[in-house]
Amino acid sequence: MVSMDHIAHKILTYIPYVLVLIDMRYEGVKCGRDGSVDNHMEMGKKLLAAGQLADALSHFHAAVDGDPKNYMAFYRRATVFLAMGKSKSALPDLSRVIELKPDFTSARLQRGNLLLKQGRLDEAESDFKKVLKSNPSDKEEKEAQSQLTKSDEIQRLVAQARGSYESQDYVTAAFQLDTIIETCVWDVTSREMRAECFIQMGEMGKAISDLKAASKLKNDNTQAFYKLSTIYYNLGDHEMSLNEVRECLKLDSDHKQCYSHYKKVKKLNKQIQSAEELIQEQRYEDAVSKYSAVMKTEPNVHHFVLLAQQRICHALAQSQQGSKAIPVCSEVLESDPENVNVLKDRAEAYLQDEQYEEAIKDYETAGKHSENDRQIKEGLERAQRLLKQSHKRDYYKILGVKRTAQKKEIIKAYRKLAQQWHPDNFQDPEEKKKAEKKFIDIAQAKEVLTDPEKRTKFDHGEDPMDPESQQGHHHQHFHGGFHGFQGFNPFGSGPFNFKFNFN
Repeated sequence: MVSMDHIAHKILTYIPYVLVLIDMRYEGVKCGRDGSVDNHMEMGKKLLAAGQLADALSHFHAAVDGDPKNYMAFYRRATVFLAMGKSKSALPDLSRVIELKPDFTSARLQRGNLLLKQGRLDEAESDFKKVLKSNPSDKEEKEAQSQLTKSDEIQRLVAQARGSYESQDYVTAAFQLDTIIETCVWDVTSREMRAECFIQMGEMGKAISDLKAASKLKNDNTQAFYKLSTIYYNLGDHEMSLNEVRECLKLDSDHKQCYSHYKKVKKLNKQIQSAEELIQEQRYEDAVSKYSAVMKTEPNVHHFVLLAQQRICHALAQSQQGSKAIPVCSEVLESDPENVNVLKDRAEAYLQDEQYEEAIKDYETAGKHSENDRQIKEGLERAQRLLKQSHKRDYYKILGVKRTAQKKEIIKAYRKLAQQWHPDNFQDPEEKKKAEKKFIDIAQAKEVLTDPEKRTKFDHGEDPMDPESQQGHHHQHFHGGFHGFQGFNPFGSGPFNFKFNFN
């Protein structure tokens, strides 16, 4: 147990320190009342001159707090705000300066300039006129007169711009608003009007720029965010549309227009993201279904319909459904003939459909718009090889199977044709000779298409059974007539005594 005497001794030991701290606190308060405002003002001026704006601002804050009637403290703080680009914060400080000292010409002139930039023309003109009546310096008088003249010109232009806008002459209105905004750079009303002109003119990029500025210049500008979201939506940018409508709901969660639009954009965004994930997972059939749902969700926005068709074209081409992909890709290219990705997808679909010349045309067109695309170069070379190959033997056509046929289908087709064209089935010498050749082709087709390595070579335009395409590589071929098949007979009888392998 700690004794009470020990505790009492500790308390008595600390009493002198406590008394010193109290004395120091009292002296600090006294000093603050007498000289801290001047100290903060002096330090703030030095820091401002040195360009240390944040530190200068802290000192002027302290000076204003220390003496709320010190107009110079407010004026200095406004100066720092202006240097930091914070005109909204500077304006109330300048108004406070004028309230405390109505004849402070510099403050009134600065406030007039800020009001002019904000498009508050009547208030700006009032300040400029009062400057001219307050015995200004020559420099102040010249500036005030110049700004007053400019303000009068802007007033006239504003009236003209409104007239042009109301008569739906949006080009003229936009031109007039350009001149207004050159001076009134923070005028929200003029920017929003010009944005609407740009929307009517179809210049959405310019409209977006003005609306983004308006959303920052005016607090709680939900309408600007709503318009931005709808513009992005109609441009097919669902992600940016979702971002902007969320900003609107942050300001007003009960905003009816924004909430209704948010639900629509969110649904569409989710469908598109899901469809893209399916493509990444190579679940192409599911991706086609999902993008078909996108077109049902938003059939009226051309950009989303085009996006869905473009991705369906890609998914069908990737899933080896060339005949289905071609019309979908072609529909996209009618609206967007220079779309490189769709040109490549349609070229691939043409290859699958054995329309080699059309594939070459698409690859060549794509190459004009994307010269360094390796995929285009390789695709074009493959299409050219396949076209050349199509003039020779086509093992798929020989067996009557598609290029996507599985091994089981190939063997089944081979057995049927081998039985049909077996030379034992023909007695006439000419027919037998024809059957021998056909039988050899069937056997070679089966050999190539059931061997993964040989099939891959053939699919890339190289005939593994053709000595010329092998560049010196030797393969077993069936030359010199039907004697090459001695020892093969699928039926186990006949004069040739064949033992033909049908597996």
